[in-house]
Amino acid sequence: KEAATLGIPAIALIPHIDPARKDGTACEALNADGFVPAAIRRLKADVPEIGVIVDVALDPFTDHGHDGLMVGDRIDNDSTLDMLAQGAVILADAGADVVAPSDMMDGRVGIIRDALDDAGYPDVMILSYAAKFASAFYGPYRDAIGTASALRGDKRTYQMDPANTDESLHEVALDLQEGADMVMVKPGLAYLDICYRIKTEFGVPTFAFQVSGEYAMIQSASENGWGDSDRLLIETLTAFRRAGCAAILTYGAIRAAKLLKG
Repeated sequence: KEAATLGIPAIALIPHIDPARKDGTACEALNADGFVPAAIRRLKADVPEIGVIVDVALDPFTDHGHDGLMVGDRIDNDSTLDMLAQGAVILADAGADVVAPSDMMDGRVGIIRDALDDAGYPDVMILSYAAKFASAFYGPYRDAIGTASALRGDKRTYQMDPANTDESLHEVALDLQEGADMVMVKPGLAYLDICYRIKTEFGVPTFAFQVSGEYAMIQSASENGWGDSDRLLIETLTAFRRAGCAAILTYGAIRAAKLLKG
C-alpha cells in the first residue's frame, strides 16, 4: 500500500518457502492454493492499482536449490519447461499482471507464452530474465531464503558467463522471438554495458535488477561510514537509467521513491 501511495507502478514477488514444502519435484510450485497465489490474490484485492510481477522458477520450491528439475546430477531442461508453463498459468489465475521466468532454461518463454494464451491470458505479460549471469552478487538473498546451504553445485551450466557479452545478446534475441514483452539484466550495476547494448540493439523495454549483493554493499558502506546510503542509492539507480533501463527492480524502491519526492 505504501508503494502504491508513492507512485511505484509495480512490485515483484520472490517467495521464501517453508523448507518442509520443498522437494526434488518442486510440486509446491503447482499448488494453486499455495503461499504465492494466495499473496497475489490478497494484493490484487487490497491494492488493485499496483502491478504484480511474479518470478517463474523452481528454485524456491526445490530441496536442491536449482531452478530446474534434476536427473542425477544434471538439470533436465525439457521436463522443467512443462512445470514452468503450468506454474505461470497458476500465477495468472491468481491475478499476476506480469510473469517473470528467471530460470534460464532454453525455450521457456515460448512455452509459457503458448500456455498463457491457451488458458485465456493473452494480456499477461512476460518479463524474461534474458541476461541472468552466474554472479557472486546473489549471496545475501540466497542466505536469506536458505538456498545457499541447500544448493548442490552451482548454476553456471544454465546462468551466463559474466565475461561473455555476445551470449547475452543472443539470449535476448531468442526470448524476444519467443514472445517476451520485456527483458531483464541481472545483476545490474556490474552489467551496465549489457543494459546499454540490449537497449541500443533491440529497442525493447529493458529492466535491471539491483540485486541483494549490490544493495548490501550500499548499506554496509553507509554503516561503516564510507558513504551516504541515500546518495549511493540514487546515484546507482541513475546509472541504470543512464544506461537505458526502462525500469529497475531494487530493494530500496520505497526509500528511493521518498527521496525522489523530496
